[in-house]
Amino acid sequence: MTKIFPAAPNDGPSSFVVRHSPLLSLLSILLFTLSSLAQDPSLRFGGAIPQEVETVYERGLAWLASKQSESGSWHGGNDGAGIDGICLMAFLASGEDPNFGRYAPNIRRAVRAIIRAQDASSGYLPNSMYHHGFAMLSLSEAYGAVDESLLWEGGKPVRTIAQALDLAIRCAGTAQKANRWGGWRYMPTSTDADTSVTGAVLMGLLAARNAGMEVPDDVVNSALEYMKRCTGKDGSVAYTGGFGGFGESMNRSAIATLVASVSKHKDTDEFKATLKHITERLEHVEGSYKEYFRYYMAQALFQGDYASWQKWNAATARALGESQAADGSFGNGPYETGMSLLALALNYRFLPIYER
Repeated sequence: MTKIFPAAPNDGPSSFVVRHSPLLSLLSILLFTLSSLAQDPSLRFGGAIPQEVETVYERGLAWLASKQSESGSWHGGNDGAGIDGICLMAFLASGEDPNFGRYAPNIRRAVRAIIRAQDASSGYLPNSMYHHGFAMLSLSEAYGAVDESLLWEGGKPVRTIAQALDLAIRCAGTAQKANRWGGWRYMPTSTDADTSVTGAVLMGLLAARNAGMEVPDDVVNSALEYMKRCTGKDGSVAYTGGFGGFGESMNRSAIATLVASVSKHKDTDEFKATLKHITERLEHVEGSYKEYFRYYMAQALFQGDYASWQKWNAATARALGESQAADGSFGNGPYETGMSLLALALNYRFLPIYER
């Protein structure tokens, strides 16, 4: 497998000092040691990948590659730019070379499919704002990694990844302005909001901002405020309505934990409450939307409590290894398979959005 691994430290200034000054050399070594103690490198770059994770991932990617259409999309229920984005991220997340690796053609086809699906006028990535959020997230992760001189393979480019992201960001902002809650619901014209769709769009915007795109602060802050208003003191998060937290939903608490982490709001009472809510329930098994739950739980725990993520990840890897079909798929199709792989992708640490 062709992988892109973090570069090893090169022969830089510290080694120059070693050759020219024993005292400075000693100070350099001491500073390096203290820095190493301050942050476990395995947290940032990961350690050895467990064999069961590698096996599940390899088989899952092979299945996704075999099911991708010539147009670059995946089909199998609830089709749209978001499903293509989820599958695209599954390829990018494990370190597959997006330009020259064995799955580079699949990656390029997926990026083209998402861009072609976008409404050139509104920037909307169909077929719902769920799709819009996940597609925006995936384009943000591809931006800077995919060589755009290879992307269109001799064909006429529709637009660059940056242009597609700029349109998508503006679409999200326009939709939010029409929404009295400051969030998003199923369609760009929706006037109500829910925390699930809002979380998906917000993660797309945060990823775009991390990638260097211009994302208005007021759009992000309004959505974060909506999430905060929906969070109860016990860490439960309301589905809609914008008040408190009614009923227990691990999905929504995980989403709220994640967006607060990535937006650098870990100091809030709401973040502390939702993190406590999910870390006290590591053995929770979701009855429905289990792939969705695993996807968000993995990222929320990794961002909020690394030790809890390690424990949860080991159990999840075992469960997915036992439930994966003989052909490498999960559930009924590309969505379930892509999301299941992404639940394990933090073992690799390659997507920029996974940085802590």
